[in-house]
Amino acid sequence: MTQLFHSINHLFTVSSAPHYVQMHAGPVDRAAIQSFAAENSLVKREQISEMLVIDNANLFFGDNQEADSSSVMDNGFVVQNKSFDYLLTLENKRIEVLDGEIAVPIYYRQQHHLNLGDTIRVSAGSSDMTFTITDFVRDVQMNPSIISSKRFVVSEADHEALKSMTGETEYMIAFQLKDLSKLNEFKTAYQSAGLPAKGPAIDYSLFQMLHALTDGVVAVIIFLVSSLLILIAVLCLRFTILTTLEEDYKEIGVMKAFGIRQQHIRNIYLTKYIVLAGGASLFGYVVSLCIRPLFLSNMALYIGIAPQSILQSLIPILVAGLVFAFVLLFCTLVLRRFHKISAVEALRAGAMGELKVNTKRLPLYKSRIPSVNVFLALKDVVGRFKMYLLLFIIFVICFFIIIVPVNFLHTMQSPSFVAYMGVGQSDMRMDLQQSDHMQDKFDEVQHYLAQDTDIVKFSPLVTSKYSVVGSEGALESIQVETGDFSIFPLKYSSGNAPINKNDMALSSLNADALSKKVGDALILVINGKQHEMTVSGIYQDVTNGGKTAKALLPYQPEDVLWYTFNADIRHGSDIGAKITEYTGLFPGVKVTHLEDYMHQTLGSTIKQIKMVTVLAVIIAVFISILITSLFLKLLTAKDYSGIAIMRSLGIAAAYIRKQYVIRILVVLAGGILMGTLMAHTFGQSLVGMLMSSMGASNIQFVTNPWVSYFLYPLALGLVVTIATLVGTLSMKKYSMTRMITE
Repeated sequence: MTQLFHSINHLFTVSSAPHYVQMHAGPVDRAAIQSFAAENSLVKREQISEMLVIDNANLFFGDNQEADSSSVMDNGFVVQNKSFDYLLTLENKRIEVLDGEIAVPIYYRQQHHLNLGDTIRVSAGSSDMTFTITDFVRDVQMNPSIISSKRFVVSEADHEALKSMTGETEYMIAFQLKDLSKLNEFKTAYQSAGLPAKGPAIDYSLFQMLHALTDGVVAVIIFLVSSLLILIAVLCLRFTILTTLEEDYKEIGVMKAFGIRQQHIRNIYLTKYIVLAGGASLFGYVVSLCIRPLFLSNMALYIGIAPQSILQSLIPILVAGLVFAFVLLFCTLVLRRFHKISAVEALRAGAMGELKVNTKRLPLYKSRIPSVNVFLALKDVVGRFKMYLLLFIIFVICFFIIIVPVNFLHTMQSPSFVAYMGVGQSDMRMDLQQSDHMQDKFDEVQHYLAQDTDIVKFSPLVTSKYSVVGSEGALESIQVETGDFSIFPLKYSSGNAPINKNDMALSSLNADALSKKVGDALILVINGKQHEMTVSGIYQDVTNGGKTAKALLPYQPEDVLWYTFNADIRHGSDIGAKITEYTGLFPGVKVTHLEDYMHQTLGSTIKQIKMVTVLAVIIAVFISILITSLFLKLLTAKDYSGIAIMRSLGIAAAYIRKQYVIRILVVLAGGILMGTLMAHTFGQSLVGMLMSSMGASNIQFVTNPWVSYFLYPLALGLVVTIATLVGTLSMKKYSMTRMITE
């Protein structure tokens, strides 16, 4: 995590990231903006950049003869900036391209497996321009895949040539401030100045959050899993020490009987654990250096690895040292059990007496359980519950480690995850961005949808920019979507959709920013007049920085930022063919299947979570095997005499081993049950905390019952059974003769 945040800061420094960016579609009064910047004492530098937005239908990657029409990305062709907001190479150098060359976003490098030297063709009618890829763009504004806009870098001459050929021009009005802490004051000043603002506005903190999102989610999951693993490791250590003391109980008694001081005996054991813990910490540190590239590969590509200071290089060593110190402290505490060991008792009993079975409970003759093995196994678990409790806790944690990442992965892959993106679930989505004839195109698409017999239902939505009185009394800009929200209903974490004209639903991040909850009033400025609105509901949204709103408001075409259509297609119709049809009929309209949209925007995050999930499952299974083996070693050491007596009575070893298998499986079943319960309560809340910064604080797990409740429990039960059978193989050697001899 320290590497992630350090690398993000480094990227923002070398690219000279803007502090505030206002996107704008339409004419720009450069003089007015420059005048505003000159008069505003907060502004350090301003910059107006042209971005030529080219439709996906005009873009061909490599040798592909088909356009990239299915992409959900908006493609902006730009030239390198001169003052700040530099577009960088993979070595974090400023990109320079010549005529005929192009630098391509990293996102497309992964999506289309592009290499340097490949070509990109832009085609519009009879015109064609082909570029050779000479670099890949590391973009401080639009790098993350969750941002649905990407910037290509071309030369000024090529940019002019493309402008004359195709595309719509948008402007990025960027500012750097003298004091970043006064960003809100500047935002209010810009929005109050009546300057160009036909498009979303993004600020420095949102850039940082979006960059941290993909790798940050993975880093936090790893941190949580690691914390649980440390807890398991401590329990394992306790098992190991107890097992060792159990095995050496007589020897300890003999040493005490000879008069060896208790502190000296304890130091013998402590020295052993100092060597083991020191070696393990060193080994763990070396292994972490080896697997580090695996976890940092995505971050290295998108953000870059920042040069490390000596202090940052020392952090992993310090953490390894802390783990070592913690283990030693724990060992010291556990070894205080030497105080309880009596020399006489050790020599007489030969075993620690604290875990004896309570034989007075559950007599066999009163049992109604037909199987004697099952009854004896249950009796042992109940009678020595304190001893089995540790194994139970470890099984709970192991299954928790498995099931939480698995359920989170299923949730992110589920089609219903679209609910967390602030939109209702539908088959097809169409986006109309700013253009010269956006209103005409909107009417045209709406008319066609109404006539299309394959369309079951559709909902036109309009997003406009308004001003709202913020929590500190100043006017703030807010994007409000208007339309009929009953056609594709959205899940609300509290309250409901706007029904009356004065109702307004807020995204959770907007509700937090405005300090509003359901039922509160807020002042919205509509056509220059203040209107009191009531917060009707709060929903979750991870798009557009998570700050959106919904209301039933009249809108002025000149204030519209973009139009959206959601549509459901008749059952049995080919969704892909319908998307192709609409893409061909309405050039410039982005037509997407919602599942594709999620895959393209969240695909990188899902891939990272999938890798962590696989790793978590492997580690949890390995720990389950390890701790089961350790536990059996402790258990059979305690039960040596009982096993030897049963063997001398002619009871087959297989019969006795069966009892042990049942005992372990009973504890495992309880652990799985509790682990599942905790995953759906505590685990779900943890994920909610994790996702709250994205705008989705109330995550509800979408589970695959077959996988979560059958496949993983069965697999875990199978490996634990095998570990138990292997761990009890030594019982065949147990005998009264051997016990008496020892």
